[in-house]
Amino acid sequence: SVNMERSCFGFLIRVSHVYSSHRFNSICCFFFMADKLILIKENKTWEEALDYCRESHRGLVSITNPYQQRWAEVRAKNASSPFVWLGLRYSCTLNLWFWVNDKLVCYEKWSREGKTEECGRAVGMQSGGQWVSQRDNETYNFVCFK
Repeated sequence: SVNMERSCFGFLIRVSHVYSSHRFNSICCFFFMADKLILIKENKTWEEALDYCRESHRGLVSITNPYQQRWAEVRAKNASSPFVWLGLRYSCTLNLWFWVNDKLVCYEKWSREGKTEECGRAVGMQSGGQWVSQRDNETYNFVCFK
């Protein structure tokens, strides 16, 4: 996010002038994202996962850039289910995919066969990081923002 990029850039200025801002920005943001995501190794429907994350943490994860994607992938590798739920769902009413925290869908990582635009679908991420639309009544592990 813009705030995170600004924070990382500010951190760069204070810590060192040795690294280029772009390189350090990547290292900084990648490092700080690690503490913000948690894998929940319980199988729940998408709606149950959403409720759990909202009640126990800061919400079901939304991925808006490659840094968040990378950390979600790191978490997903330890899942006990073939997919982990993300906070992306399809709206039949609006005919579009939306993040539950109202972030714009600007970053995507769909598998080739993964984007099925039907009612009752949400995104499950495979351990390799590819997104696949799944029926939202399936039960999988999920990733929350801490």
